[in-house]
Amino acid sequence: MIKAVIFDIDNTLTDFMKMKRVAVDAAVEGMIDAGLPGEKDALVQEVFDVYWKEGIEDQKIFDKILKAKLGKLDYKILAGGILAYRRAKTGTMTLYPRVHSTLIELMKMGVQRLVISDAPKLEVWLRIVGLGLHHYFDNVITSEDFGVKKPDPKPYRRALELLGTEPEETLMVGDWPDRDIKGAKGVGMRTAWAKYGDTFGTKESGAEFELNDIGEVVGIVKRENALAPA
Repeated sequence: MIKAVIFDIDNTLTDFMKMKRVAVDAAVEGMIDAGLPGEKDALVQEVFDVYWKEGIEDQKIFDKILKAKLGKLDYKILAGGILAYRRAKTGTMTLYPRVHSTLIELMKMGVQRLVISDAPKLEVWLRIVGLGLHHYFDNVITSEDFGVKKPDPKPYRRALELLGTEPEETLMVGDWPDRDIKGAKGVGMRTAWAKYGDTFGTKESGAEFELNDIGEVVGIVKRENALAPA
């Protein structure tokens, strides 16, 4: 019996990397327009090199790029990058198809819903509210709550406390096998890999279920609950 579904957000509910690529592209153009020397493609690559090293949610990414390139912060250039990034981010942060319908169906079935994310808490809530998902989720657990990231068991154990469910009654849906799936399996939860959001070329997710579309979660819950003893 599946009584609750936990979702990662980036690349699971939202097409995060699509947004990130468009926003960084715009930010680099904004900084070049404000006076940053260099070729656009090379600068975009430098930004992502820092992201992969420091973390994709690095809030000081452009500060670091400017200090590395210029030896100091140029606030005109920094402002150009930040404003262009924000404009592009707002315009391109989108949900995957059928996210709303999936969450509505889970609500109708009485299945609880919760988000676990490694992103900063405010950023997660900004995405959730901005995309109209706040009516589906009352609780969000992030790395800031415990000072650790997935696959550490702490956020998963806290999720079970908030949901009031047993691990075997709880399904974790996420795109990152080494974090989402590994962490959930570590505390005994059932797991579904959001294959559609994979950015690593994963061959083996280790998840019980693999999803080509988020809408498949509804079918999994219905089948598993139909098989559960009355």
